Amino acid sequence: MRVRVQDAPFDLATEMQGFGGDGMGAIVTFTGVVRDNDRGDLVAMDIEHYPGMTQSALTGIATQACDRWSLGDVLVIHRHGRLLPGEQIMMVATASRHRKDAFEAAEFLMDYLKSRAPFWKKEITRGGADWVAARDEDEDALGRW
Repeated sequence: MRVRVQDAPFDLATEMQGFGGDGMGAIVTFTGVVRDNDRGDLVAMDIEHYPGMTQSALTGIATQACDRWSLGDVLVIHRHGRLLPGEQIMMVATASRHRKDAFEAAEFLMDYLKSRAPFWKKEITRGGADWVAARDEDEDALGRW
C-alpha cells in the first residue's frame, strides 16, 4: 500500500510499474483531472491541506479499503498546490484476485477522496476566486458504503 500527498505531477505508467504483484487478476485505476467549471472560466485550482492530517486520513481510508476487500495492492496519490485545467489531480489504483473487489475498493476510495478527504479547493477564475462547496451528490455517493 502506498499513499502520497504531493505537489509534483505523477506519471500513470511509472506509478503502475510493478503494481499489483503475483496472483492479481484485476487492476483498476482511476485518474482525476482538473476540469473547467460550469461557467467555462476556470484559470486554475488551488488545493490546500494540512500535511500530517491529510496523510493520516488518506492512509486510514486506504487501510479500511484493505480491511474491507481482498486487495493485493493499493495506491492513492493526491496533489496539492496550484493546478491548471487538464492537469492530473489524483489517482487511485487497486489490485485484487477478482475484479469485484478491485472495482468496489476503487470506487470507495474515490468517493472518500471526493467528499471527505481533508483538502480545500479554491477555483481561480477570470472574475475572482471562490472556495468549492461540498456537493450533495458526492455525500450521497459516500453514503452507499
